[in-house]
Amino acid sequence: MDQPGSFNSLSDWLPWLETLSPREIVLGLERVHEVLDRLELARPALVVTVAGTNGKGSSATMLEALLRSGGSRTGCYTSPHISRYNERIRIDAQPASDEEIVKALALVEEVRGDVPLTFFEFGTLAALVTFDAANADAWVLEVGLGGRLDAVNAIEPHASLITNVSLDHCAWLGDSIEAIATEKAGIMRASRPVIFGSPDLPAAIPAAAARVGAELIVAGRDFRFKEGGGNSERWSWQGQRLTLSGLKVPALPGRMQLQNASAVLAVLEALEMDHLLTSEIVSDALSRLSLQGRFQVIHRKCRWILDVAHNPGAAIVLAELLATHAGDGKTTAVVGMLADKDIEAVIAPLCGLVDNWICVTVAGSRAESAHRLGKKIANVCRKPCLIAESTGEALETAQTMSSSGDTVLVTGSFYLVGPALDWLQDQ
Repeated sequence: MDQPGSFNSLSDWLPWLETLSPREIVLGLERVHEVLDRLELARPALVVTVAGTNGKGSSATMLEALLRSGGSRTGCYTSPHISRYNERIRIDAQPASDEEIVKALALVEEVRGDVPLTFFEFGTLAALVTFDAANADAWVLEVGLGGRLDAVNAIEPHASLITNVSLDHCAWLGDSIEAIATEKAGIMRASRPVIFGSPDLPAAIPAAAARVGAELIVAGRDFRFKEGGGNSERWSWQGQRLTLSGLKVPALPGRMQLQNASAVLAVLEALEMDHLLTSEIVSDALSRLSLQGRFQVIHRKCRWILDVAHNPGAAIVLAELLATHAGDGKTTAVVGMLADKDIEAVIAPLCGLVDNWICVTVAGSRAESAHRLGKKIANVCRKPCLIAESTGEALETAQTMSSSGDTVLVTGSFYLVGPALDWLQDQ
């Protein structure tokens, strides 16, 4: 394979980055800190780190929108992407250009010397370089995995948000809620606010905050939200100092988004950014959001719903949304998942809502085979499961099986939803 000195495009860089480490995930901060020191990046006026099992991408997008409303030039880093790598690195809510990312990757390669980096570590450092070059003064950084040892945690935040904790990535983070919470609590910093966005508070979170000396702010105790009763288009929020009422609901679907939004407002209040906490600013910023792959509805021959739910907590939320938006026709689910996920627990909430199942093997070394996935789904749901040889075949089959009143659900992994979205856009 060619070496980076000859790379002129992002399509040259990305396959090479995937060869850097024999393991996709290598937790630890020493390597990232060493290269970060060599980069000598200027530190922005504001850094907010976002961790949690579910809702990280939505919360980061909400923070980005609200900070931009106040005039900040934002850099927002999320992962993984849906269709294009550029989605991971946003400047003022727009994906960075190929040229910007390539320049950043080249600089990381120039300074890293013999320091080994994984694909994710290299990309995280390149995102920070991109933000620095663009003079972004507010960085929103989404943790990729866990928190304590994730590459994002090499940057010191002014505030942290942990959206919630449930079981996911157990092979790396631990097989209990408390163990996973301990890893996510690693983003806390002394004398800095950390917002926990769910009222379901694991004991490890306040224990870690007390040990570190962080200022812990908890949903249901220090801030709360209330739905608008008969008017489902409005909601209210009460923080430690401020109260907002008559808010427009976030454009992202599902009641869970009110919980995410409530925690985001608590972050801004903790940072004393009261100028952003008006009903007008919050309503305007959150009611215009869009985020691919989060109960994304597309109408073609039938109704398509694309959702990246890949753990039990996310699957429960997806099932609630499906039940709320149920149509009169049948529902066919196209599913692809990674082998390290709790597949049975993800599928179980959806069983009663899906009439037909089609399985496919997604890309990547961690993928569960369609045959094994199909057997697990059949065992859980007591329904037959078709096996497709490719994503395209699975989507074609689902479309052929469906008429105008039917729904096709595509779910289980970013690695499936992205190609499905591309396929639909080509139709």
